[in-house]
Amino acid sequence: MELKQKNTKFLFLVFAFIFIVIYFALAPFSQMKSYNFLYKLTLKNKVPSSDVVLIAIDDKSLHEIGRWPWKREYYLEIFDFLQNYTKAKVMGYDGLIMAPDFEYPLSDKKFFSSINKFKNLTTGVAFSYDEFENNIDKDYYNKLLAAKSDVKIIDKRTKNKNQSDFKSFTALQNEYFKNVNSIGFVNVPTDSDGYIRQIAQIIEYKGKFYPSLSFLMFSKYTGIKEFILSDSYIFGFSDKHTLKIPIENKKGMALNYICFYNLKDAYYSHKKYSASDIINSYRAIKQGKKPIINPSVFDNKFVFIGANANAQALNDIARTPISETFSGLDIQATNFDNLLSNRFFRMSSPLYNFFICLFMFILVFVLINTMPIVGALLSCTSIMILYMFFALFMYYNKVAISVILPEVFVIVSIACAYSYRYLIEDNKKVKIQKAMGKYLSYDVMQNVVKNIDNISLGGKRADITVLFADIRNFTSISENMDANSVSMILNEYFSALVPIIEGHNGVLNKFMGDAVLAIFGEPKKSDNHALDAVKCAYKMLKKVKYLQDKWIEEGKPRIEIGIGISSGEAFIGNIGSQERLEYTVIGDTVNTASRIENYNKVYRTNFLISEATYEKVKDYVDVITIKNVAIRGKENKINLYEVIRVVD
Repeated sequence: MELKQKNTKFLFLVFAFIFIVIYFALAPFSQMKSYNFLYKLTLKNKVPSSDVVLIAIDDKSLHEIGRWPWKREYYLEIFDFLQNYTKAKVMGYDGLIMAPDFEYPLSDKKFFSSINKFKNLTTGVAFSYDEFENNIDKDYYNKLLAAKSDVKIIDKRTKNKNQSDFKSFTALQNEYFKNVNSIGFVNVPTDSDGYIRQIAQIIEYKGKFYPSLSFLMFSKYTGIKEFILSDSYIFGFSDKHTLKIPIENKKGMALNYICFYNLKDAYYSHKKYSASDIINSYRAIKQGKKPIINPSVFDNKFVFIGANANAQALNDIARTPISETFSGLDIQATNFDNLLSNRFFRMSSPLYNFFICLFMFILVFVLINTMPIVGALLSCTSIMILYMFFALFMYYNKVAISVILPEVFVIVSIACAYSYRYLIEDNKKVKIQKAMGKYLSYDVMQNVVKNIDNISLGGKRADITVLFADIRNFTSISENMDANSVSMILNEYFSALVPIIEGHNGVLNKFMGDAVLAIFGEPKKSDNHALDAVKCAYKMLKKVKYLQDKWIEEGKPRIEIGIGISSGEAFIGNIGSQERLEYTVIGDTVNTASRIENYNKVYRTNFLISEATYEKVKDYVDVITIKNVAIRGKENKINLYEVIRVVD
């Protein structure tokens, strides 16, 4: 029992070690591996808002308006079109203007002096981990950025504070920077595998908080000027709008998973207009002509303007779960769409992942060890399929749960459970064999185990030697003893003889009251089974002599035994019924051995062998011949031989 407990504890520690090693080896990246696949499977129900639209400087724009870089006054035409000819609610420019246009300085001057009239326009900036260049007035730029990012963030975090590594931001063209009305950052973090799955809503820089481009646009539209940043959420409230963003605070960024929408093509999920069509429509209106695009299509829309063309400086594409060539402009629009609907994609917590894996591991382990093999495997397969459907359901509802890891642990648990089951059953088999060895000969039992699938009635005829040993007048002796004493003597007697039989290649066939029947030659093969039997009997008699002396000292009765041995052909195998078998030996050789043993009483001997046995061992024994003995069941008389000494 104690050994079993130790083995169980050891296996428990081994399985716990396997679980921990696999979990922490796969956990950091396993969820990301399944994220993209399942996201695509559940994309159809994620429909973008028709109120969020894009204006892209695309290949068509470069072909129709002019080569890149454009005169910056072209941007004014787009902004003016949206502000004065449409009822667009807010517009965002996803771009950075850092260097002056030396080719068209007048165009630059016009752009910089006019940009401030677009009150509902928000433009971009990018934070950097590098320091400002020496020629930049850091204090001036920092104060200017704070004034242009007019959102109040109340810090309610209790951890991960002051971890920002941002040291500067893009040095925007000075005149442009001064005149633009509002600025939000356009930084988008990338995961270690190169995919964009999260977006930063707030960045901490120099002890202050700054909003992203789309977050600032949302603030301007809703009128929410004050937000609360906690360890797990960003909160914002107004009379008409409520915002609750599930976030992770990492390295000075408040990050959340992007809820991507169904694609319209490989680049965009939101409606996209070519910048050239907007500029040409603006010019047509100015000339009193019909525009290519009716300005009313932008009424009550949220418009994002940016570049995405094959020109080297304009190829703004990103790898996302839904497309390898997703437009960077649409990432900002998608984030705004998420803010507008107040619906965000969420990632299951590490604690959930750990416990679901542990639960699956334990559940499968229990099933394997308590159910039949087929039922257990069907149950495990069903669990894996049902969990996959559950994962799809959660993804449909914008919650990403770990998929690969729990399924991996189902397989790992199956392997561990069947290993455990094998070890336990193997241990049980050993115990059963040991237990059955107390009822059957060990060699008979081994033969049964070896041919477990071919056990049947029947056997074969074989040349064997049979040893029959009986205690003299044991019935009379036992009448004067209590049952416990009789049992003790017999148990000690049999315990002493059995090892001698087995040590001489014999097989104990059965106990018959106080008698012993042993077989030599089958199922254990031997070169001279008759000699093995004779040597065995000789040592048995010596052992009994030792027991006699011992029992006399203990006040127990003296017992004598007689041994008869016969060699010849006999049937050996299974007899009985299909439900109950017995491995035994039948035939004249067995009967002869029993009757020879009885002649010990007649001739006052202890050890008699048949003539057939003597012929096989005569070179190894000293005997006294008893001639012409009539054996019941035999027509002719035979010689018997009393063994006096066995020569080693």
